[in-house]
Amino acid sequence: MDKKINVGIVGYGNLGKGAAAAVKQQPDMELAAIFTRRNPQSLDVGEPNVKVLQVDDAAQYQQEIDVMILCGGSATDLPEQVPAFAEMFNTVDSYDTHAKIPEYFASVDKVAQASGKTSIISVGWDPGMFSLNRVMSEALLPEGQTYTFWGKGLSQGHSDAVRRVDGVKNGVQYTIPSEKVMEQVRNGENPKVSKSDRHVRTCYIVPEEGADQARIEQEIKTMPNYFDEYETTVLFISDEELKENHASMPHGGFVIRSGKTGSNHNQILEYSLNLDSNPEFTSSVLVAYARAAYRMSAEGSHGAKTVYDVAPAYISPKTQTELRRDYL
Repeated sequence: MDKKINVGIVGYGNLGKGAAAAVKQQPDMELAAIFTRRNPQSLDVGEPNVKVLQVDDAAQYQQEIDVMILCGGSATDLPEQVPAFAEMFNTVDSYDTHAKIPEYFASVDKVAQASGKTSIISVGWDPGMFSLNRVMSEALLPEGQTYTFWGKGLSQGHSDAVRRVDGVKNGVQYTIPSEKVMEQVRNGENPKVSKSDRHVRTCYIVPEEGADQARIEQEIKTMPNYFDEYETTVLFISDEELKENHASMPHGGFVIRSGKTGSNHNQILEYSLNLDSNPEFTSSVLVAYARAAYRMSAEGSHGAKTVYDVAPAYISPKTQTELRRDYL
């Protein structure tokens, strides 16, 4: 076997832990180090051969790490960390603030082009796998409509938002697609519906003792950019019920293209995900694209990239010969 790809991970939250597990499943990869802002001695990663280091020490390991997977958040971590790391490493990240991807791409590309590194940005399932399917289905069926449905699933960003409401001790939010609208789409009816018409939101809230539940409910339902445009249900539960029934992070969704071909036949393309663990699947996608970053860098394809720039062969551990023989 050729030299294994040495992988580094920045951040050891849910995504970082998932990435560490995903690397172990890859036959051509090895986890070299985990970098954290916490005290490295406080982390038990269960891997005695994996270095656990302060994030500020990463520069010393440029010769040991082929690809760095950045597992921070999109709000503040990745916009700062990825351009800094792209000066030193090939990188992969899961930046998911859709509206800001063009400016984020530009900031990373400027650094990676100058440093001769390859940085694949916004990798995951949306953006990521869903992005690919939106483009592919529209290219195949140019006359039609694409619909994206998210859920049923626990939204980490929206859950964080409800936990910031005064009087909320803990809480989670689920995004649930409209079965009625999905059925219309699958029937080729091409309904004209907004994003808010395609989904409803359900919040499970543990209130602080003595908190005004009516005020909490009103504040959540009218929260701009999160709930104000959606049909939202707020349910109050106990701490015990939250821990028992809402501790996992399931998610998923659908990309459906409804179009017509030349002789006016309805054609429906559908891609779906049903995930027990949103962060573990996202990190599995990150790890597969780390292979692509390594291979593309070796070929001299530098700068920022997205999933649109990566051929499927680059993410597979199989050889081109094996892919043609076994999968075409």
